[in-house]
Amino acid sequence: MKAVRFHEYGAPDVLRYEDVEQPVPGAGQVRIRVAGTSFNGVDGNIRGGFMRGPIPVTLPHTPGLDVAGTVDALGAGVTGFEAGDRVIGFLPMNGTGAAAEYVLAPAGILAAAPTSIPLPDSAALPVVGLTAWQALFDHARLTAGQRVLINGAGGAVGRYAVQLARRAGAHVIATAGPRSGDAVKSAGADEVVDHTTTRVIEAVSEPVDVVLNLAPIDPAELAGLVTLVRSGGVLVNTTVWMPAPADEERGVRGIDLYVRSDAEQLARLVALVDGGELRVDVAERVPLADLPAVHARAAAGTLSGKVVVLPPAA
Repeated sequence: MKAVRFHEYGAPDVLRYEDVEQPVPGAGQVRIRVAGTSFNGVDGNIRGGFMRGPIPVTLPHTPGLDVAGTVDALGAGVTGFEAGDRVIGFLPMNGTGAAAEYVLAPAGILAAAPTSIPLPDSAALPVVGLTAWQALFDHARLTAGQRVLINGAGGAVGRYAVQLARRAGAHVIATAGPRSGDAVKSAGADEVVDHTTTRVIEAVSEPVDVVLNLAPIDPAELAGLVTLVRSGGVLVNTTVWMPAPADEERGVRGIDLYVRSDAEQLARLVALVDGGELRVDVAERVPLADLPAVHARAAAGTLSGKVVVLPPAA
């Protein structure tokens, strides 16, 4: 089968499109015929060797944490799935990814794929959708009537976060650049701040209950966001190389988010998609052989929107 792998850490040119053996499922695993995977920023960090401590991988390594596809074979002890089932999942970060024609997945991380969108596009949901869900509800405990500031709402996580927060009944203030402002507004933001022309701490006139920071901003700027949070509120930060600040005197908590795979939460997101309450946005669909170019564009800062990666047709 075809796969994209890197045999050493480095720049995007270490990625190779090559032939590898088709994997055989072990106990508790299913083999998936991949319909699509997607690019996430962490893929570039793993490839570059910057995540060797928290996410150790075995070389050569196949990237691709998201998977959407069809169950092809079952390992021993697997129940609840049959060959032909359409599934999605967030694969183990330190395991073999889905930038290939086939991938193995622990059965317990999989959920039924949405039926209302093309199966390959479903690969745009797991990692970023779960990040938004866990940030807002597991950590911030967002409830109706609260005010939330989503800093960096123009990215894939941000657009899901805006939709989920608005659906939860929150007042949503979102920061975005000129290219993504309209999309963020369309996702449901009540207020959109253009961070390229306006300082966020000056644009937010009333305290918020929650700040969700999704942007790799300067530490001083991140610390400034804490001042926007009311006493007893929370700042959730996804840029884990920069610890979340807090204000103990006012009881403002700072939480660093490490997203985890969760099949039950993923199934909830799928239900929202199929119910028309959550939109899956895909900016591009590219063939698997072009994944190195996607990594290169991300490294150059020219990648915009969610990219779904398609393996060769069977």
